[in-house]
Amino acid sequence: MDIVIDFLVAPYKNTSFIYILLEFVAAFLGVLSVFYAKKEDIKVYPTGIISTGLYIFLLYRWQLFGDLIINIYYTMMSIYGWYMWARISNSNSEGKLLVSKLTLHDYIISILIFVFSSAFVLLMYLLFDVISVDMNFTQTLHYIWIHISSGSVLEFRKVTPYLDTFTTGAAFAAMWMMANKKLESWILWIAVNIVSIPLYFVKGFGFTGIQYFVFLVLAFLGYKAWRDSLKNNSCLE
Repeated sequence: MDIVIDFLVAPYKNTSFIYILLEFVAAFLGVLSVFYAKKEDIKVYPTGIISTGLYIFLLYRWQLFGDLIINIYYTMMSIYGWYMWARISNSNSEGKLLVSKLTLHDYIISILIFVFSSAFVLLMYLLFDVISVDMNFTQTLHYIWIHISSGSVLEFRKVTPYLDTFTTGAAFAAMWMMANKKLESWILWIAVNIVSIPLYFVKGFGFTGIQYFVFLVLAFLGYKAWRDSLKNNSCLE
């Protein structure tokens, strides 16, 4: 137990209380935002915007520019989602955007978002020599598997750029899906959260790691709630 506590507390020993408080508030509002998303409550977006805004400030201070870009995108998509959820067109008589499943057109857009955002992150890592270019695709997958399965925090850190590439692409696509109230957005969020939990603990951000664990639980609940909402909407048609 002491080892776990030390693992969570150690990164904050030389951190000012104000920054610890800001991370805690950002994480809390992030969880609250996902809770609202599960309930199809439009307050998902104002709470989410405040959360991502705080993270933009913190990530700039921490010089985690990849994560900073992701949160800028989250903020922009939250504004878009706020508009989509608030507008009356393509909604029911109560002015509420209905949950729906991805169409073929939506799948194409989601895949393009995933591919282009992942490729952008990968290109940035290659340009700044974060990822080696001396391995082919098969060797790269083997490298990732070996370092993840080693169980060592130090070894795990060597593959975080590869995992960041996946989580960025998946999160960008999931955010677009959620803004359009697509049920499948929760499936992507589940995948993103599973990968992000160890990533943030390894990076030394305990509150954020805990936040993503709560996100994972809420994502499962959100999927069930939206699936039930979709069934109810179908029955009303």
